[in-house]
Amino acid sequence: MAQMLRTRPAVTGPVRAPVALGPNWFATVMGTGILAVAAATLPWRPEPLLLAARTAWVLASSLLVLVTVATVRHHRRQGTGPRRYLDDPALVHFHGAAAMAPLTVGAGALLVGRPVVGTTAAVVLAASLWVVGTLLGLATALLLPRHVRRRGWYRPEQAAGAWLMPVVPPMVSAATGPLLLAHLPAGAPRVALLLLCLALFGLALALSAVVLVALGRRLVEHGVGPSAAVPTLFLVLGPLGQSVTAAHTIGDGAGAAGLGAGPALGLAYGLPVWGLAVAWLVVATLVLRRTAARTGVPFSMAWWSFTFPVGTVVTGTSALAAGTGSHVLAAAAVTAFAGLVAAWSVVATRTLVGLRDGSLLRPAVVTGGPAPR
Repeated sequence: MAQMLRTRPAVTGPVRAPVALGPNWFATVMGTGILAVAAATLPWRPEPLLLAARTAWVLASSLLVLVTVATVRHHRRQGTGPRRYLDDPALVHFHGAAAMAPLTVGAGALLVGRPVVGTTAAVVLAASLWVVGTLLGLATALLLPRHVRRRGWYRPEQAAGAWLMPVVPPMVSAATGPLLLAHLPAGAPRVALLLLCLALFGLALALSAVVLVALGRRLVEHGVGPSAAVPTLFLVLGPLGQSVTAAHTIGDGAGAAGLGAGPALGLAYGLPVWGLAVAWLVVATLVLRRTAARTGVPFSMAWWSFTFPVGTVVTGTSALAAGTGSHVLAAAAVTAFAGLVAAWSVVATRTLVGLRDGSLLRPAVVTGGPAPR
């Protein structure tokens, strides 16, 4: 006993509880920014809606700054840098959110931010954030899967929607890059950007397809899994809805640049994939309702999966409505947007409550993801 007392470290001050501030917090930026982007693409855009969209964009921009600064300070304080979350098998995939957050805010700057900051500032901001987000997205898409595979965390029986997070950012770049075309000189610069967006589209589509096949096989062979992981099923909507949007924006850009029947190709790809997205939205919603009724779905940051992926369905539906002139698709876009607003309201409120009581900042084991060997 005397030896134990002599070797016990002295307590010189209050002991701070460990704090978790992982890359998944950038999902708040994505989920808020998509409100502005989706509202700006709707077939019907009354002035009050555009005013609300500008408000959402300002909020998303503020969140991007806040989360970035808080993350940098957090890494400095803990002394391990990003390595702590790169070595976390549950959170490592969510580094993709850090790439998609600036892309979403940048797109909003062009679509709704001009009346707020001016055209020149909006273009500079959008271009800068697109470059940053694209570089980060290429890093997550090409390097993170290799890192996870090397650690042995890709197990077929534990395939999850979160696996899509690192590989979807290039698709977001492909969808938002063509918004910058009008601000580039005609000719070679525009063609170069279009070709880059097309390459990003193909890369994200190929990598997402691999994950979707693995996830589908896991669902068939092993079932839905833990209730806490059910919200991540909505992440499947991300590559589907975003690729429909990207096919539209790239196609329109190609058509405007005189490169042939780009818009027609966008519709040829977009319509069948949109059908898959709607079917998956129905399936994921039914699974969510059944799970909530049986066991409940505990709140976590995974609930932000109900926002950005659904927002991509809105933008994809609006794109198809614009390309076809269909009033049915236009009504579907507005209906999906109403669901997006409702989901964001619930998730944002629960997040604020979790921040106030500190529950969302406590380290926790996320169920449904791969576990270290």
